[in-house]
Amino acid sequence: MKSHLIGQSIIRRDTYAKVTGAAKYPGDFYDSDQLIMKILFSDKPHAIVKDIDISRAEKLNGVVAVLTAKDVPCNEYGLINPDQPVLCGPGSNKKYGDHVRCVSDQIAVVIAETETIADKARALINIEYEDLPVITDIEEATKDDSVIIHPDNCSNIFSPFHIKNGDIKSGIHASDFIIEDSYETPAQEHAYLQPEAGYGYIDDEERITVIVAGQWAHEDREQIAHALNIPEEKIRVIYPAIGGAFGGREDMSIQIVLALAVMKLHERNINRPIRIIWSRKESIIGHHKRHPYKLKLKLGANKDGKLTFLEADITADSGPYIYTSNKVLANATLMIVGPYHIPNVLVEARAVYTNNLPNGAFRGFGAPQACFAIEMQLNKMAEAIGMDPVELRLRNTLKECQPSSVRSPLPKGISIDKVIERCAEESGWKNNHGTWKHLNKTNRGQKNRKLRGIGFASGYKNVGFSYGAPESCWAAVELHGTKNIEKLILSHAGADVGQGAHSAFIQIAADIANVPLDKVELIASDTSLTGNSGSASASRLTFMAGNAIIGATNRAIGKWNSGEKPAKSTFVYKPPKTTPFDPETGACTPNFSYGYVAETVEVEVDTETGKVKIINVICANDVGKAINPIQVKGQIEGAIVQASGYTLLENFIQENGFVKTDSLGTYLVPTIMDIPEKTDSIIIEEADPIGPAGARGMAEMPFIPFAPAVLSAVHDATGIWFNSFPLTEEVVLQGLGLIK
Repeated sequence: MKSHLIGQSIIRRDTYAKVTGAAKYPGDFYDSDQLIMKILFSDKPHAIVKDIDISRAEKLNGVVAVLTAKDVPCNEYGLINPDQPVLCGPGSNKKYGDHVRCVSDQIAVVIAETETIADKARALINIEYEDLPVITDIEEATKDDSVIIHPDNCSNIFSPFHIKNGDIKSGIHASDFIIEDSYETPAQEHAYLQPEAGYGYIDDEERITVIVAGQWAHEDREQIAHALNIPEEKIRVIYPAIGGAFGGREDMSIQIVLALAVMKLHERNINRPIRIIWSRKESIIGHHKRHPYKLKLKLGANKDGKLTFLEADITADSGPYIYTSNKVLANATLMIVGPYHIPNVLVEARAVYTNNLPNGAFRGFGAPQACFAIEMQLNKMAEAIGMDPVELRLRNTLKECQPSSVRSPLPKGISIDKVIERCAEESGWKNNHGTWKHLNKTNRGQKNRKLRGIGFASGYKNVGFSYGAPESCWAAVELHGTKNIEKLILSHAGADVGQGAHSAFIQIAADIANVPLDKVELIASDTSLTGNSGSASASRLTFMAGNAIIGATNRAIGKWNSGEKPAKSTFVYKPPKTTPFDPETGACTPNFSYGYVAETVEVEVDTETGKVKIINVICANDVGKAINPIQVKGQIEGAIVQASGYTLLENFIQENGFVKTDSLGTYLVPTIMDIPEKTDSIIIEEADPIGPAGARGMAEMPFIPFAPAVLSAVHDATGIWFNSFPLTEEVVLQGLGLIK
């Protein structure tokens, strides 16, 4: 009989260790013989490094080594494109490797006996710069006479994407209503609790070993090996406990330079462990942010509420390097249409280099920016037609086998209708003879100081890598015992960045093997012991790992039942293939699975202070199958808190390439006083046809429609449409005309 552990709210395996402090994060590794490493950042948004004088730093008593660009064997890295120097400066073997393009570019590495000595030595490094013009505005960056941030390119524009489907002119002709507007979305800091840290050493097999926090151990290993110009087998990457990521650990921070320091000292017969921990300021400056976007949309509909056409223009601020900008932009290009059937679509999108901080992966990965624009347009359209916003959406949602804007249908299991209907029902909407309507209790126009309003938005997002990117996931299972299975050893490289992935892995394996949870031993996130499982990103890990673990477990059980004991098996899961955008039309099969979500937000707007208070959130999220419902609920609530900060509070300020909000005292994230008063997490389980036990990825989805739901609720309360955020008190008061 099956153990039926899947679907049970089971306490996470790491709970006790984390609440007692026993769990070891990268910053918790310590040895009495260790050395301390510090990184010197450029503190220049755009310049050429003409000279680096490290002589005074090297002479300081207690300094073991100072490394610069000339010490990096292959001075380049990048998750998508190796366009960034590991260390910027003279002697680089990368063309234009002496250019710094943002204040977070790394210049030098100091290794010393103590933190105090390392700090002093870093301050003694003298750098001669030749300043270059600083470009921080994407419109300025796209002008013909703009300074080219990468001189080996002909433009600051890259990754143009297009969707051309149907005929816009006929769509305009068929329209009774046309809404045209522009939107802006801001940068956002990940603000995970654990700042970047690492511990490096030479292990017993002479491998350069780094204990770090990341999202894809094998990708970290690949990038380290590339920069050090040594075989991957000579590198070992280990992830211990990780204190949050949200996409912010997809790109490199300290991994390469830590490994470089270990290698260079080993060459000098110095084999002492090296430790580095970034301050919060270093963390905020040192890792990428969510992309700011500018979006222009023109949407048409007829009087019956059927959407007729969409024109969209999208520009993303990449910062000075690609990171994952092209992949994020591809998502936004697709998702600007929403989970709706619009017969005539024209989308033009591009990313732009600037001298702001690099921008990259963040929960939602392009979908929040696109969803904000299209959902605001839909709510404005509903108002123009005089139709309920839920009714408008349900008249236009994509159906099974119906071609999308990229001329292919969404994978089977489309549930956007069910998600919207369930969220609406729970939020006070009624379906009266086939037409949805909400008994709106708005107090707009009244003289009250505090006005209440309600907003609705929905969305969707891919699960897994897209547009033809290679996608697979490895797992291994060993069954030990005599008559019965007494121990199951599960090996998997997937990163648990705080979301509880490792507990889900164990739960799935135990369920399939019909053994108690305490009989499962997990070997995780160590490149020397596990195969490549891909990234903890794209809401893919439970989906991909679950399928791999089920495959490996079933194979091992088959061997066990045939008398092979111990029984060992590996399995590599590969989902259906995807294809890239056609360069002319955008036609493609972009994804193999999606998650669907709808949200209602009720707000209270204080018209004297400008404060927007979230009263109630109802989030309906189709997760396919909740492997562990309490963890799913936690993901929903966490996403909503993070989205509330993005929408109302978090104002990341850069001026002329310099970060002004470089601490949690100036960059404000939600506290317990700022989060929604009530969140109702509705878990919908419409099984994904190819998901493990039907599960879909879901961790990003609750974040995605939150901002348009809030801004629509503020409009419902005040009559004012805001087309950008965060809605700080000052912004709201300006919108109300109370201050300039």
